[in-house]
Amino acid sequence: MGSIDRIWIVFAALNGAVAVGTGAYASHALAAQPQAQEWFRLAGQYQMGHALALVALVALAPRLGERGRTALRLAGWLFVAGILLFSGTLYALATIGPLPVPMTAPAGGWAFMLGWIALAVSAVRARG
Repeated sequence: MGSIDRIWIVFAALNGAVAVGTGAYASHALAAQPQAQEWFRLAGQYQMGHALALVALVALAPRLGERGRTALRLAGWLFVAGILLFSGTLYALATIGPLPVPMTAPAGGWAFMLGWIALAVSAVRARG
């Protein structure tokens, strides 16, 4: 396993744990705040889904040639950016209010979408 693979596994595992914890926090600590609870749950769903996607990238990497792995690495970094920007913004919005930097959640959404496109490109560029 290469170092980038270890990074993805560690990041995926930590994000999975955080997503579970935020789900519990949303259910208990935010029960009286339905909007905040919804933001936390949505952020956690996207965070968990993309944590699992990072694990899938590691599983796919050995099956691809170098050209495919380059696009796969890009997908991984875009998923990481999406988690930080999209989920992070929703967590902040639910707990401290709007961030001083506008459009961070949409930027995270774009990162997620571009990550999935990069994953598709990795399959197209994979060795025969």
